[in-house]
Amino acid sequence: MKVKHTGKEPLIRLSKRTDISIFQAIAVRAAAILIALLLCSLIVMAITGGNTGFFQVYADMFKGSFGSSRRIMMFLRDISALLCLGLALAPAFRMKFWNIGAEGQAIIGALAAVTVIKKMPFLPPAAMLAVMLCASVIAGAVWGIIPAIFKAKYNTNETLFTLMMNYVAMQLVRCCVILWERQPGSNDVGILPAGNFPKLFGVDYGINILVVAVLTVVAYIYLKYSKQGYEIAVVGESVNTAKYTGINVKKVIIRTMAISGAICGIAGFLLIAGTHHTINTGIVGGEGFTAIIVAWLAKLNPFYMLLTSFLVVFLNRGTAQIASACGLNSYASNIIIGVVLFFIIGCEFFIQYKLFLRHPRKKEGV
Repeated sequence: MKVKHTGKEPLIRLSKRTDISIFQAIAVRAAAILIALLLCSLIVMAITGGNTGFFQVYADMFKGSFGSSRRIMMFLRDISALLCLGLALAPAFRMKFWNIGAEGQAIIGALAAVTVIKKMPFLPPAAMLAVMLCASVIAGAVWGIIPAIFKAKYNTNETLFTLMMNYVAMQLVRCCVILWERQPGSNDVGILPAGNFPKLFGVDYGINILVVAVLTVVAYIYLKYSKQGYEIAVVGESVNTAKYTGINVKKVIIRTMAISGAICGIAGFLLIAGTHHTINTGIVGGEGFTAIIVAWLAKLNPFYMLLTSFLVVFLNRGTAQIASACGLNSYASNIIIGVVLFFIIGCEFFIQYKLFLRHPRKKEGV
């Protein structure tokens, strides 16, 4: 039976863009951010009943991140923590392995570092930091290898697997805190007496910033120029092509997730040694999930992740300042962040695709 074609075109048609330049893409993203910030200022003015001036909103956002030298250093600290987790996700995502477990891998790395402090208090400071780093890297790598093995051998769903392991890591921390403190209601172990970084730039977390800066360069070189980085890209493009060219796909999956988990372990180590000096189930603060947005918006480029991390942290700290200055709660700041991220993610659609509307046809004989 033949299908009768009416010849009617769809109202809206999409086509892939092939002619957009990098400067045009940057201009679209910048316009999206400006429109989002304009809308956010109107939202804040509406919530506060017009008591907040239009430009006061932006002044408060700027003050939240750069209002003092202390705030600037804390701003850099937050960027380094988020960027480190974004760097960890980049190799796995480039391989199309959807690692949603950065939160748990960082938590387990932090737990390993605290375990060293608790079990080896006799170590000198430098040796303790070295052992903490090794323990965190190994713990994070193991936490990444477990779902990778199941994916490579049994083709399990890595998204669900890595997501569930986040909660396992949290419960392990809870059990250890109760065991160490011997109090069922304990939330953390208090300020740890050892395993702290020496001050750099006048703050404990100065070394965090330096370590993540080095990691960013190393990650870029690894993904861009190394043989293993090439294998990751090939596996991500097509598993069949990778097999045809002689790449051991299972080995690449396990190795890449070991690297991803190890970097998350480093993030956990930095949180203990340079930032919090204690541990609880919320030590990572959801940054493992936020890092997914950071990595994805940056197209998995480590240097672009620096910019996206800057934007996300600026929004977090800026909106918190707005909420504080205007007497709003955290929900208002989350609304502002959501609006900005919605515009940023939405503009990627217009960078990737063109929209064509159907033109009305003239009737024959008219």
